[in-house]
Amino acid sequence: MRDAEDQYALRTAKGAGKVPKDHVNTLYYGDNLDILRRYMKDETVDLIYLDPPFNSNQNYNVLFAERDGTKSGAQIKAFEDTWRWDQEAAAEYQRVVETGGRVSQVMQAFRLFLGENDMLAYLTMMAPRLAELRRVLKSTGSIYLHCDPTASHYLKVLMDAVFGPQFFRNEITWKRSAGHSDAKRWSPVADTLLYYSKAEALTWNPQYEPHAEDYVRSKYRYVDPDGRRYRLDNMTSPNPRPNMMYEWKGFPSPPKGWRYSRETMAELDAQGRIRY
Repeated sequence: MRDAEDQYALRTAKGAGKVPKDHVNTLYYGDNLDILRRYMKDETVDLIYLDPPFNSNQNYNVLFAERDGTKSGAQIKAFEDTWRWDQEAAAEYQRVVETGGRVSQVMQAFRLFLGENDMLAYLTMMAPRLAELRRVLKSTGSIYLHCDPTASHYLKVLMDAVFGPQFFRNEITWKRSAGHSDAKRWSPVADTLLYYSKAEALTWNPQYEPHAEDYVRSKYRYVDPDGRRYRLDNMTSPNPRPNMMYEWKGFPSPPKGWRYSRETMAELDAQGRIRY
């Protein structure tokens, strides 16, 4: 589920009507909290990338228009990146607090620390949406929350309350552009992605990219008969390992032992990966 640069990304793009049971390849815009609560079933989402407004007092372009060509009211509200502590925010805060649990405790702590201000209004908007996103996420699922330094530290604490601090996986720094001059501070050229899983047994697909040619030439200097490049590495242990001290094919144990067990050494030898 991908927000359209905002926190309000779920309303049928064809206007009023029922949301289809099959959400695949369907774009919605509007208040995602309403759609999450009314239509999204528990544990049905594999991956969530959330790109909400950053509470940075900026206005974003409206992506969609109504059938008569006018700008969507929901989008206007969504892209006005300005949050105000008012009666509506106070009422939503009270609803969040009354749900109880860790999210309620964190929100009360925010109010005590921050006071009744615009930042608290922003966090009040985010709290129920994060709770709903956790509900619809599968037990093997992950969520990435894209934010900036304006509120990332508060969102991290809120995410800990919603998902559990033990399921925090990474804070990813994303450099947005090259450096530019700022008079009296370091240039703000990076955003943050907070990466959480719902449970321990998450789905993780390792990402790879080719090594730079200079790196390959300097590190993988040898070539085997099949044309594959390789490098040599020391097979002795850097730290004392008494259980790894054994003789291997006439070679005595190094002073600190081998890096690998006998079983692993035998496998490497059978694969032709040990150079004597």
